[in-house]
Amino acid sequence: MPLDTTIKKVLVIGSGPIVIGQAAEFDYAGTQACRVLREDAIEIVLVNSNPATIMTDNNIADRIYIEPLTLTTIKRIIEKERPDSILSGLGGQTGLTLCMQLAREGFLEKMNVRLLGSSPETIDKAEDRQLFKETMQSIGQPCVPSVIATDIETALEFANKMDYPVIVRPAFTLGGSGGGIAENESRLLEIASNGIALSPIGQILVEKSIAGWKEIEFEVMRDRAGNVIIVCSMENFDPVGVHTGDSIVIAPCVTLADKEYQMLRTASIDIIKALGVEGGCNCQLALHPHSFEYAVIEVNPRVSRSSALASKATGYPIAKVATKIAIGYNLDEIINSVTGNTFAAFEPTLDYVAVKFPKWPFDKFVYAKRDLGTQMKATGEVMSIADTFEEALLKAVRGAEIGRDGLDLPRLAAKSDEEIYQLLHTVTDERLFVLYEAIKRGMAMKAVSPCGLH
Repeated sequence: MPLDTTIKKVLVIGSGPIVIGQAAEFDYAGTQACRVLREDAIEIVLVNSNPATIMTDNNIADRIYIEPLTLTTIKRIIEKERPDSILSGLGGQTGLTLCMQLAREGFLEKMNVRLLGSSPETIDKAEDRQLFKETMQSIGQPCVPSVIATDIETALEFANKMDYPVIVRPAFTLGGSGGGIAENESRLLEIASNGIALSPIGQILVEKSIAGWKEIEFEVMRDRAGNVIIVCSMENFDPVGVHTGDSIVIAPCVTLADKEYQMLRTASIDIIKALGVEGGCNCQLALHPHSFEYAVIEVNPRVSRSSALASKATGYPIAKVATKIAIGYNLDEIINSVTGNTFAAFEPTLDYVAVKFPKWPFDKFVYAKRDLGTQMKATGEVMSIADTFEEALLKAVRGAEIGRDGLDLPRLAAKSDEEIYQLLHTVTDERLFVLYEAIKRGMAMKAVSPCGLH
């Protein structure tokens, strides 16, 4: 269907200050969204607390507010500007959470403002851990054994029944904030209490640890007519247990057999249909490295960090297409602005490999713990493209500006084989170089497997 002509004035909420897990990729997405709205002569009201962004330039929006991203501020702007719609999926977790809180309070209904793209019900199904679990069970998608907890007692009871370690994932937080892997009761008490405090709805998911499984992502696009395409598949170099923002990511997947790929692709399509997402969606799945057993980890019903990577790796403008869908267009009506002659309904094909390599601030914060887990620590990333994974990885290492031209780390040469073996079981920002050192020394592949399952 063509443009929804009832949409006249749209509020776009930015992602605010640059923090770990939320950086320039959301400014990129928001700017693309504003340009799409302007093409269709829709008036744009923009609010962002961060003036050091492209989206706050005068020529991007009609009305720009540099204000704190709080409920009170957003309500005052809506009362003053009277937009008829809000774009919910382009401002990262900040924008999504604010939209949900406004909808839950009944403020949007009272002001006759609608959410474009994903509805409040869709966002709740994806972000609320209990609703998400129930939705996955209703369509027969496997989830990791888990419990939804709003208090410490429930978390402890589940962990004692399942045995440690367990993974804690708070609801409605960014970059895994408040989450982690608990190896014992005292660690669970610490992580669970912090997760409950940081979750806007005071809810955490405590799940059996499947650390060591492969982590696979699919960037999926769906319009309101129900057309679905897979924009890109991505494989995390690191297994489950390391946040995707801290993992080296390869696009497309390079180690999946066709049967595994098709199984997870079908699951991602079924998930986005069940959630009713209109626009872009990131599905994260875990796959056992030695069987066809898999589980759904989580879904982001918005443009995410992975969306920026997938856009650049494939040339498919995810933020633009998601905005077009939000204002009424279907995939077969949207011209791909990169090719200029194909429609957004065509899935991109990659005959090359893209690698994302994270960058951490440990050179500045020398006393910070370098261990990586389910809570993101990277503050930046680089992307490289080449014909093979090996070439792309080496280009990414050079591009990260960490003083390395290859995978050699000179100080590791002085360590004994036993020390190297111990370092292989410690996940830090240097694990790639430790892995290379182990392979150079001829250690058995079984010993250096990043999946940790033999």
